[in-house]
Amino acid sequence: MAERPVDALVDGGWREIAAIDAALRSGAIDEAGWHEAMANLLRPNYLAATTPWAQSGKGGDEADWIAGRRFVVDALDRDGTFLDCGCANGYLLECVPNWAGARGLRIEPYGLDIVPEFVDLARRRLPRWADRIWLGNALSWPPPFRFDAVRVGLEYVPAHRRPDLVGRLLREVVAPGGRLVIGPYTERIADRATERDVRSWGHRLAGRVDRPHHDRRVARRLLWLDAPAGT
Repeated sequence: MAERPVDALVDGGWREIAAIDAALRSGAIDEAGWHEAMANLLRPNYLAATTPWAQSGKGGDEADWIAGRRFVVDALDRDGTFLDCGCANGYLLECVPNWAGARGLRIEPYGLDIVPEFVDLARRRLPRWADRIWLGNALSWPPPFRFDAVRVGLEYVPAHRRPDLVGRLLREVVAPGGRLVIGPYTERIADRATERDVRSWGHRLAGRVDRPHHDRRVARRLLWLDAPAGT
């Protein structure tokens, strides 16, 4: 059997994403159209899924979810508030307090997503937290307060807006002295492109974690940045 292309390991929808990116570059769609097209890639599978991890974008079984997501808490070093940008059905923000609690940390979770159907699903699943799950674009959403830790994926915005996303979150959404967590993401094992990009935008890495993938050509990764104190 032929090996899967590495691009498919990095993102299963890589061909469709490439087409959407090309449409944005050509001017066929604007940024709002880009976000809507990306959401349309996710809606059918997420909303038809029958497990909480599949509704949050992770295939396989619960063990696969844990292997691919639990190491988010390796970036947390203190008690506090945690905002999951791109929270989908809210399963990660539901899991993080338990995973962090096993390390002796007390985490208060919050969620943000740009897709209305995902926000509705998260609020139905987690009615006790319905008032702390918001609809919005992380590039422009006005937070009600700043969070001790914020998690985001760079793939949530067009490539040319990724520096803006990181800078805006550090300035306006992460609390002074707090932490911006980027990932988890899957990347070619020999290429730390995400780290190079983040450094090229003028940021200093505060930490990173690598975890093995079942395919040795790639790795699961996470990195984090600390917001300046007193900003």
